[in-house]
Amino acid sequence: MTANEKPMRTSTASAENRTEHFDPAVDLPAFREGMLWYVLRVASNKEKYVRDTLLRKVQIEGLENRVGRIMVPTEKTRIMKAGKVRFTETNLYPGYVFVEMRLEDDGRIPQDVFFLIKETSGVGDFVGTAGHPTPLSADEVEKMLFDSRRPEALPDLKMEFEVGEHVTIQDGAFVGCEGTVDEVMPDRDLVRVLVTIFGRQAPVELKYWQVVKANH
Repeated sequence: MTANEKPMRTSTASAENRTEHFDPAVDLPAFREGMLWYVLRVASNKEKYVRDTLLRKVQIEGLENRVGRIMVPTEKTRIMKAGKVRFTETNLYPGYVFVEMRLEDDGRIPQDVFFLIKETSGVGDFVGTAGHPTPLSADEVEKMLFDSRRPEALPDLKMEFEVGEHVTIQDGAFVGCEGTVDEVMPDRDLVRVLVTIFGRQAPVELKYWQVVKANH
């Protein structure tokens, strides 16, 4: 090395930045040679625990060449409640964890991998037929990985309403009208509002974004 040459350095910040932006659902091919995707049934609300536990056990046992990605697709939502913004994360496949595995030459799950998974707290069984784990189809894998992608930006802000709350309609045929929340339907992103029309109350179903909380 000459006096003018400087040793190359990889900054910690740069390495962390690359790791932070690596997305296993996007930056790796859906199918890797010799590996298939399987589904685990797990205890309700234990999906993340099972994933993290399995990842740790795989690393400890040195089984990274047999067990690849372990995915729990979720959806992040920003919610405005009581004047404060908070983030929620909802499992898109409650009760299931997706595991990428390399099988034996005869098509069986390696015995050490099978018992490592089955003996993990919260794990029920593999999804399959007649007691045999069934791999996911290409379409199923693509949909699962699509659902697992990290959001490129903050999720849209979703308002949270309560029955009896006074609101103002800001879009649609009744824009500018005020009413009272009669029913909240979060599974459909709808809110039913009682609006006074021609002196009588009538229910109107609206999307969350069509309604804002009244100022009074």
